[in-house]
Amino acid sequence: MNPAGSRQEFARLIRLSPTRLDLARAALLVAAEEYPLLDPRPYLDRLDKWAFRVVETLGGSRGDPLATVAALNHVLFDEERLRGNAKDYYDPRNSFVNEVMDRRLGIPISLSLLYLEVARRADLPVVGIGLPGHFIVAVRTPARSVFVDPFHEGAVLTEKDCEARVSKIFGGRMSLLPEHLEPVSPQSVLVRLLNNLKNIYVESRSHAKAHAVIDKLVLLAPTDWAILRDRGLVRFNMKQFRGALVDLESYLTNAKDAPDRSAILKLAKSIARSIEKKGDQ
Repeated sequence: MNPAGSRQEFARLIRLSPTRLDLARAALLVAAEEYPLLDPRPYLDRLDKWAFRVVETLGGSRGDPLATVAALNHVLFDEERLRGNAKDYYDPRNSFVNEVMDRRLGIPISLSLLYLEVARRADLPVVGIGLPGHFIVAVRTPARSVFVDPFHEGAVLTEKDCEARVSKIFGGRMSLLPEHLEPVSPQSVLVRLLNNLKNIYVESRSHAKAHAVIDKLVLLAPTDWAILRDRGLVRFNMKQFRGALVDLESYLTNAKDAPDRSAILKLAKSIARSIEKKGDQ
């Protein structure tokens, strides 16, 4: 699938499935931007097979959240040997699910996405939990919730463990709030995956790749004005000045209390003067 085709298919998938987004398919379409010859079907088939093995392992213990965790962990971490890539955390391959499945290495968001998708295929009650700085999942039943960390091979966490993780990540400057333990939507999972890729590409000044990622973020979160600002800045670095000005002006119009408003306004005015000057030549 060529990049243009993958973008069109991604947009179609988002439009058709706003509430029941097929995360695995969407994530593979994200990867197809980087791997034009990628065929999603074999990877989706592998997820189906993993889910079948989970169901077989679980047997008649579906109502037991700890048994559910044990079955998922056995297939994904004992048999398939998925692991968190702590040594090379910012390698972009950690965010492409085809690479994660092939290399057996990922980061919290990509490993959690696979955990969620295998559970969905097995019809198990697993949800995404967007802790600040660290994505996990939870098995939720009417009786209890069990928090699970796919980055650490399915370690079971208590609320205190989650609080300790957040405190460590932010050096004690952030506290765990009750809303941090609430389930997030499939769109939010995908946004987090894309944001991770965007940050990697912006940091490495891979502007064209960052632009492609941000275009997908705009589809998922059209009223997140910071995303438009980021696309405007990337377009500016790519010397796409008219497109940059459109994005930055939209950000300024809608994010009136943004702390960086003064700096973005200054840049937008500079771009506008440059466009006007070139138009007079």
